[in-house]
Amino acid sequence: MTGLQQGVPRPTNTPEMNERKMLWGTSSDPCEIWNTSKIPTVFVQEETSEEPEECRDNQRLLERTPSFGKTVKFLLPPVVIEDNILQEEEIQFYRAVKAVLGPRGFGFPELFTSNDWIDITEDKLLRKRILKPGFGEATKPLPGQEVTVFLIGILEDGSLVEKDPKLTFVLEEGDVIQALELGVRSMQLGEVAFLLTNGLYAFGLLGRNPDIPSDASLLYKVTLIQVRDKPSLGILAPADRVSLGNQKRECGNFHFEREEYRSAMHSYSQALSILTPNSADPLSSEEEEEIRELRIKCLNNLAATQLKLHHFDDVINSCNAVLEMEANNAKALYRKGKVLSDRGEYETAMSVLKQALQLEPTTKAIHSELSKLVKRQKGQTESNKSPVRPKPKAHLKLRDDLNPLIRHSSKQRVSNKMLMIGAMVAAALSLVTAFIYMQEK
Repeated sequence: MTGLQQGVPRPTNTPEMNERKMLWGTSSDPCEIWNTSKIPTVFVQEETSEEPEECRDNQRLLERTPSFGKTVKFLLPPVVIEDNILQEEEIQFYRAVKAVLGPRGFGFPELFTSNDWIDITEDKLLRKRILKPGFGEATKPLPGQEVTVFLIGILEDGSLVEKDPKLTFVLEEGDVIQALELGVRSMQLGEVAFLLTNGLYAFGLLGRNPDIPSDASLLYKVTLIQVRDKPSLGILAPADRVSLGNQKRECGNFHFEREEYRSAMHSYSQALSILTPNSADPLSSEEEEEIRELRIKCLNNLAATQLKLHHFDDVINSCNAVLEMEANNAKALYRKGKVLSDRGEYETAMSVLKQALQLEPTTKAIHSELSKLVKRQKGQTESNKSPVRPKPKAHLKLRDDLNPLIRHSSKQRVSNKMLMIGAMVAAALSLVTAFIYMQEK
């Protein structure tokens, strides 16, 4: 069974779990060890002893749970695989974890401060403990090389959330979490080590639905099995190109859903590089069509990511590349029209968005963008209009030109009245002054 972001469901918190807290607790009660909320469980029973009825009931209950026998193959997105038989490596893993934690069964916080661990990062949030040394410094993988590791990972409560016996990835291509990128780079070929990581170098605040909670720390056991140069794309068969390209596209989708847009853009770009066929590749018509459809998906997803990052020129280029392969692609037309509208190229944007609407008349996003565009066009028309100024009436202007003195006649009458009032006031003041002068005499 496969699926995006699927994994082993998180165990339910019960009073019994809270009391024990760890799967690797020291209790010898087989019913307690066989806890239905923890997958896988480790229980080794002697053949001569009869299994208690309660344990058989718990086992039957366990087998009915959706997560029974399922573990997570570490890919981005992770893939759930069927595994109905308890594996010896899982038993050995839990024994090794219990040996590291000690009889007290303390949790991860103590390991982040323990002197027995090596710091991979300066912030002490990614640490390593070597269980088996490798073959020397010269065997450490380099950036760009392809590595294969055996991987098992658990949460602090003991829940198994990762298992992949042959996880293969290229260093610094973003196909795994940072904890594995940095941790494996510190390892030698053949080395077996525990990697302890804070959520910062794992799945962060978003976690991974449904099995890894927000900001969860994880403990991995990693064995570096193989180190080799990255295979050349030129030697890949078309079917391998499609498989690898689709894996990179799904990786980009995983990052996009988590709003990790730069990582998503990187994955989509890698997918397009892989899906660019060599001119010498003998492709059948079916293979050509499959690659073309996958490239269209990657380009559309890339355009959506570039739009989130405001790389508008790149959005136009990605959309044009889609439209060259499929002229009536509504997604590419919509995103191209949106960018053109935002840039003020209203006439071209209107034509492109109308074409998208004809292809998908019920899509609300296209209707919304067209409505915005109409409002923008209306606003531009109003802003381009010159301010309205009252023009002088023609017959009045002609009258003023012909009789220039008429326009001053009213002002002239006012000025004469003011002169007469001023003269009377001056005469009155003169009389008052003369009267006062005579009195003094």
